[in-house]
Amino acid sequence: MFVDAHVHVIVPGLGVPGETIPPSAVGEFFDVDRILDQTRADRVILSPWVQLLDLDARLHNAALAERVSDRVAVLGAAPEMTADALRAAMSCGLAGVEVTARVGGEYLGGDRFAPFWAAAEETGALVFVHPSTRGFEGPGEHYLWNTVGNPLETTITAAHMVMAGVLERHPDLRVLLAHGGGALPALRGRLRHAHERIGAAGMALHEPVEDSLRRLYFDTVTHDPDVLRALVEFAGADHVLAGSDHPFDMGDPDPAATVRGAGLSLADAVAILGGNAERLTA
Repeated sequence: MFVDAHVHVIVPGLGVPGETIPPSAVGEFFDVDRILDQTRADRVILSPWVQLLDLDARLHNAALAERVSDRVAVLGAAPEMTADALRAAMSCGLAGVEVTARVGGEYLGGDRFAPFWAAAEETGALVFVHPSTRGFEGPGEHYLWNTVGNPLETTITAAHMVMAGVLERHPDLRVLLAHGGGALPALRGRLRHAHERIGAAGMALHEPVEDSLRRLYFDTVTHDPDVLRALVEFAGADHVLAGSDHPFDMGDPDPAATVRGAGLSLADAVAILGGNAERLTA
C-alpha cells in the first residue's frame, strides 16, 4: 500500500491570478484517476495549490470534499488560520487543512494562532505546513529561492512553534511538515543549546526541545536516501509519510522507490509508505 501524502490540486473555477500553471499540470490538477496513475499511488491525500489558499475557502473545501473516497483523503483551506475556519473545513468531511508557513507575515507559533492549534488538537485535524513559495528574498538565480528558500521558511516556522511551546501545550497535534521539515532536524542541537544555555527562562517551552520536535510529522521529499534515513532515525518511522509533491518540478517522481532505497526495515517502510497516512486520515 502506497499513500502519497503530498499532492497538489487546483479546484476548477478558482483561477490562478498572477500565477503560471506549471507545464505538467495540464489536465491532472483535478483528475484524481490521472493523479493516481501518474504517482503510482494506491491512495492520495490532496492539498490545494498554496498560491490559491487565500481564495474562496468554501469553494475550495466543498469541491475537494466531493473527491473524498476510499482512495482519496483531502486537506482543505482555513484562511487566516482561525479556529472557525478549521472547524468549517472539518465539518465538510475533510481530513484536515493545508496552511502556509507564514500567515499575514507571522510565523505559526504566534499567539494569534493559539485558538487554531487548540481546535486542531480537539478535532484531530491533520495540518500540513507548506512553504508559501518565494517566502524569502534572495538570489533569483540558480533556483535557490526554491531549493533553499522554501524549506528554510518551513524550518523557521516549525522551530518557532517548538520554541513557543505549541507542541508541548498540544501534544496530540498532527502537524505534517513539507520537504522533510527542511533543515529542522539538522538544527536540533542549536535549538537545544539555545533552550538549555541561553534563553530557557524566557522561553515558553519547558520540555526538552527534542520532545517537541518528535511530535511533528515529516514527508519524504528530501531527494537523498541518506538524508531520509537520518530523518527516520531521528523522528521515528511512525512520524514520516511518503510524498511526491506532484506535479511540480521539485517533486519526487517515485516516492516508493525513494523509501525502498533508504535501506529501512520492512516494517518501517510499510509504515512510511502507507500506514502512517492511513492512521492520520482515518
